[in-house]
Amino acid sequence: MKIGFDISQTGKEKAGCGYFADSLVRHLAEIDRENHYLLYPTFGDSFWDPDWPSGTCRIRQPNFRYLQGHRTLEAARFFWNHPPEDFETILGNPDIIHANNFYCPRGLRKARLVYTLYDLSFLAHPEWTTEQNRTACFRGVFNASLYADLIISISHYSRNHFLEVFPHYPADRIMVIHPASRFSGKTEAPRAEKFQFLQPNQFWLTVGVLEPRKNHLGLLRAYAMLKAAQGTMLPLVLAGAKGWLMDHFEKELDTLNLRSDTTLLGYVDDAALQWLYQNCYAFLYPSFFEGFGLPVLEAMSLGAPVIASNVSSIPEIVGSAGIMVDLHDQGALYEAMRKIFADPGFRLNLKEKAIHRASQFSWKSAASRVLECYHEVLLRDRIFSGLVPEKIRTLRNSSKAAGGP
Repeated sequence: MKIGFDISQTGKEKAGCGYFADSLVRHLAEIDRENHYLLYPTFGDSFWDPDWPSGTCRIRQPNFRYLQGHRTLEAARFFWNHPPEDFETILGNPDIIHANNFYCPRGLRKARLVYTLYDLSFLAHPEWTTEQNRTACFRGVFNASLYADLIISISHYSRNHFLEVFPHYPADRIMVIHPASRFSGKTEAPRAEKFQFLQPNQFWLTVGVLEPRKNHLGLLRAYAMLKAAQGTMLPLVLAGAKGWLMDHFEKELDTLNLRSDTTLLGYVDDAALQWLYQNCYAFLYPSFFEGFGLPVLEAMSLGAPVIASNVSSIPEIVGSAGIMVDLHDQGALYEAMRKIFADPGFRLNLKEKAIHRASQFSWKSAASRVLECYHEVLLRDRIFSGLVPEKIRTLRNSSKAAGGP
């Protein structure tokens, strides 16, 4: 079996999609020495990493081959949107192509298509993203509903949401496979020189791209309430790259007089992130919407007590091992922070629960299940092989009426 695998977002500053693809392909390499993998460093028409030749994931073993990527975004767009006659030959004649970055290829004649589904937040709340990103993401999931032979959803929540939006897709062809933490608590990460100003167990931590969906503004307001009630307060540390639609974030820091209490680290590498998880007083994640919420699981796997919102997929991760808060109650996050701050014994109990809960998620198990999906999809007929062009046009018109591009 030859498997074409999208690694386009596994570069140096990867986020959720990139971490999923990177961790999955590395664990597939550990368990599978029989099948052959073709790694695609550029994939689709909306994401292109200029550093792909040196930045994207490399697997150095005989059954893995790194294919040539596209030198420009324009070249990638033309290739993927106007497949040539020898499209699949250029892609290495795979039996399966696994798409991991929202883009869904069309024009495959022989290869089966497996598609990773993350979330549909861009449909639920289009105001949280840019029009360009919303359009690209919708086009990807809509095409997946037409052309994906099998969909791997990273949560039950995302699976159910997808089937509500695209009820024509066969429910038995969408499998839930949870990601896992890429960190192990067996070793203590050293403190980087740049973190000398942070004292172990003496700072609050949140991790994630600065974008509206993550609810950083709500976190700032809860932190300000706690500071007002307690007087002296542990600093708040935010780790994550700057995203979009957050120009007012800096203004809010000044409005709430939190500039001196808050540290924005920007994007941090894995070693630095591990130290932050292992040494924070508590991990805070009041996100409005998550396809999975990988930082929550990573924090738990390293023993961080967790306070998170009770929305979308997050309860699937946390279970009863953390504090879940209702974001409709403006004081709930503040009360959770106050409770954990006031009761050291309660905090230690949450640390133990977090480690136990996180151990139930395994990348090795996830990779084994994905490999089973690869075998299964080859035994099935092509998706909607009898779907006539008129039916496709009807579905596309329906998507436009529902607000799609």
